[in-house]
Amino acid sequence: MPSATTPPVSSNAAAVLGALLEARTGQQLASYRSWRLDTALIPLLRERSLDTLDQLVALLLNGRDPGIGDRIVDALVNSESSFFRDSAVFDQLAEVVAAHEGAGHRVRLWSAGCATGQEPLSLAMLFAERQADSGASMPEIVATDVSEQALARARAARFTQFEIQRGLPIRRMMRWFEGEGGDWHARPELVRMVQFRRQNLVADRAPPGRFDLVLCRNVLIYLSPVTKARVFETLAQALRPGGTLVLGAGETVIGHSDAFEPCRRFRGFYRRVDGEEKLVAA
Repeated sequence: MPSATTPPVSSNAAAVLGALLEARTGQQLASYRSWRLDTALIPLLRERSLDTLDQLVALLLNGRDPGIGDRIVDALVNSESSFFRDSAVFDQLAEVVAAHEGAGHRVRLWSAGCATGQEPLSLAMLFAERQADSGASMPEIVATDVSEQALARARAARFTQFEIQRGLPIRRMMRWFEGEGGDWHARPELVRMVQFRRQNLVADRAPPGRFDLVLCRNVLIYLSPVTKARVFETLAQALRPGGTLVLGAGETVIGHSDAFEPCRRFRGFYRRVDGEEKLVAA
């Protein structure tokens, strides 16, 4: 049985695992992220009674375990998340959605790369509270991720004490979650506000319909420039003309896409540019 640490991975095994991750998700395993090979895959080694990552690669290549590729990718994809991550973004979202509500249709939001669900559940809390306070309409929320394992956790909406305390004020925790043992699970009415779907930003089309707001935060930083450009094209096609794109703090459209421009009204947000100026200008 493998120990809590694994022997250093060989360069050949690292190359195979990195190539698998990039082929399935577009994410590149840069040298500064190679530590994930030694940590994220330990549980899978134990499960398969393997001692080294080279043995895991051999299992992948011999084709005798059809699901092993998906399990490796699920383990290597970065599913780091927290509730109301980057609070300044959430401080502006209600106003952004209000700007799109004047177009005469139900506003649609897409949380792309939702990981274990904290972002779309934060959106659901934010707009459910706004609806209760002001009677404003509840937007439709769609959340997607490439990892079925992460999505299973998102749908279950069950979080550890550590996860629940990251960004979630006590007031919201008590309103929307219930304790069970050492964990917390979201109330069913909150989970029902979000449609969770598996989707690969690099290989798949966007979810059906057009969106007014897309949040794709801290996903593109792991992609090559060519892959980023392709993903930006997918995001642009998914947005209505004048729709709003939100990226992570260290991400930008500059140099990767001409389909977006910085919003004049909302700092750090981007607006889809189009010949059809049908929505309220952001």
